[in-house]
Amino acid sequence: MGVPDASGDLSSEMEVDAFRHLFPLRYFERHLSESIRPDARPLGRARDTTLALGAVASAHGSALAKIGSTTMLAAIKMEVMTPSTESPDEGCIAIDFHMPPICSPIVRPGRPAEAAPVISKQLSDTISSSGMINLKELSLVSGKAAWMAYLDIYCLDADGALFDAALLSAVAAFSHLQIPIVSLNDDGKIVLVSEEDEGAKLEKEPVNKEKRKLTLSSIPFSLTCILHKNYILADPTAEEESIMETLVTVVLDSSARLVSFYKPGGSVFAYTSAVKDCVALTRQRVKELQEILDEAISGMETD
Repeated sequence: MGVPDASGDLSSEMEVDAFRHLFPLRYFERHLSESIRPDARPLGRARDTTLALGAVASAHGSALAKIGSTTMLAAIKMEVMTPSTESPDEGCIAIDFHMPPICSPIVRPGRPAEAAPVISKQLSDTISSSGMINLKELSLVSGKAAWMAYLDIYCLDADGALFDAALLSAVAAFSHLQIPIVSLNDDGKIVLVSEEDEGAKLEKEPVNKEKRKLTLSSIPFSLTCILHKNYILADPTAEEESIMETLVTVVLDSSARLVSFYKPGGSVFAYTSAVKDCVALTRQRVKELQEILDEAISGMETD
């Protein structure tokens, strides 16, 4: 029986690696023809997903979300503001998405990533249109005081499907959010009660007597797919996105209602059959993500 030729195996691996870099599209299409991807996933399967709540101790709500290697850290800070005259009984949410140079070699120091403001706008539109948060829950005193929720999402590793991971981290951070206690100071202004003062007897009656959570409804989840010829690839990596440029993002809420459909250009038309297939894949993905979120919340309650 012959001894395996290690040098031959190494040479073969080098040839495959060289072919992948020189002809990336042909390399991927060879796999697609067999309904498999280079990372061994079937075309319609998303990458392994994990969620950790309470990742930032100094924030009022936070979460770390990972989809494959794509990693997002979301943190919420609450501040008291004066509500607008148009919406005296409502608070506000401000969302910022950040892509520091550490997240990807294509993000250069000193130059803001082009994708960051686009994803920020997408997140704001999605959370607003989904109706997940009733802004009236953020009201403290009608016309005088309300909560401003500052949500910052930091991309720590940008390996594709950035919006999906960012939205998941945002939803998880709001699920973890505890609205702090506030009280009236001597000037009649509403101020935050520090953790040191929570156990002490306050001079004035607190406006809200204990920390509370928001009531979230119609929670949105998303799935990004690549359309390439007759193929649909769910949850693409950064390499797949760079080679096959037609992306489609479907957002459904927890009751499978369509929240948004996003297709930023691309050479492949989104035919009705392809759209239906993408929605079907998203419907299945929503169930998976809801289970992951529920497990993370249950784990926090147990702790």
